[in-house]
Amino acid sequence: RKPLHSRDSALMIAGLKAIGCEILQEVNGDLRVTPAKFFGPASVDVGNAGTVMRFLPPVAALATGLIHFDGDARSHERPVGPVISALEELGVTIEHGGRYSLPLTINGSGSITGGTLEIDASSSSQFISALLMIGPATKQGITIKDIGKSLPSMPHIEMTIQMLKAFGAKVKSNIDKTGRREWQVAPGELQGQDLIIEPDLSNAAPFMAAAMISGGEITIQDWPNSTAQPGDQLRSIFAEMGAKIEFVGNDLKVSGTGAIHGIDIDLHDVGELTPSIAAVAALADSPSSLRGIGHLRLHETDRLAALATELNALGGDVDEEESALHISPAPLHSGIFHTYDDHRLATAGAMIGLAVDGIQVENIATTQKTLPDFPGAWQQMLDGTKSANSAKPNSEN
Repeated sequence: RKPLHSRDSALMIAGLKAIGCEILQEVNGDLRVTPAKFFGPASVDVGNAGTVMRFLPPVAALATGLIHFDGDARSHERPVGPVISALEELGVTIEHGGRYSLPLTINGSGSITGGTLEIDASSSSQFISALLMIGPATKQGITIKDIGKSLPSMPHIEMTIQMLKAFGAKVKSNIDKTGRREWQVAPGELQGQDLIIEPDLSNAAPFMAAAMISGGEITIQDWPNSTAQPGDQLRSIFAEMGAKIEFVGNDLKVSGTGAIHGIDIDLHDVGELTPSIAAVAALADSPSSLRGIGHLRLHETDRLAALATELNALGGDVDEEESALHISPAPLHSGIFHTYDDHRLATAGAMIGLAVDGIQVENIATTQKTLPDFPGAWQQMLDGTKSANSAKPNSEN
């Protein structure tokens, strides 16, 4: 119930239907998912959705027959190698020309035995989530050991575990003596659920920031009181940067105070929030340092390079390091804000446009990846016709 119908979610729905899953959309937009045997031949278009390119291949490995995966040009560059290697260790036959990237074809045998996997998820926590989700469907279960130098976006793994448990899966999490994480998922049947999908709080970031930038206020509807979502940290981050934030019933009210302050923060676990925080930081009255975000170089685009390039082109003062951005106050001027087909860059450009005349955001339509009508919601907010309900379910980090 209450799913978002964006490009990413449409790609996921189409991919699942292509391999045999029955998904019906009701008049109100709710989705009814009926399990079925997976089979090929089939083709799946992943677009540039990290969730589709990483979550669906393990599911397709449970199918019988050939399942081909391909997507946008950028999808060929984004990392999926650890998922491919893990599936091969589990005995799945995959044709990828030795590239360990898209495009690829899975030759499924209809079942997976399971076993122990060592995964380097330093590029994306989605590698872990993708393999956790098929654990209950394997014959022996799956044990996953994290061997990477770092593990970004841990809250997303926690969300995956919470969802698995909600469907009846048995999942254990451990940390060994060296601090390495390990997860065990037992084999077993899952039980269908009637779920209301939480709104994706990261989608609220540009709207919350708008109140800070304009000195106005905005109400975000149905903000959960308790959640594992990384986006919930926007409340404390933006408050530290100068916003007044308070709950009003089930809604969250954000008010600008006339001041925006810089921040020194490690965003390793909440990297998806970086573009919005960087845009606000570019308008602050003191310097900011956004750290622990090297993994963002492998997202829809190299987000560190893109943010530094675009903000500096408008007169900003951004120093780029391998895993950090250092942003100092500087007067910005008009210009084109390029988005690199990245939805988070597009919303960051719109935020800058609230404070600087003459900002043109290139290809704002790329926001359809996770927000079905960002321009409409943005205009509605500016018109002040009613509270902007910007927090909607999302399919990508």
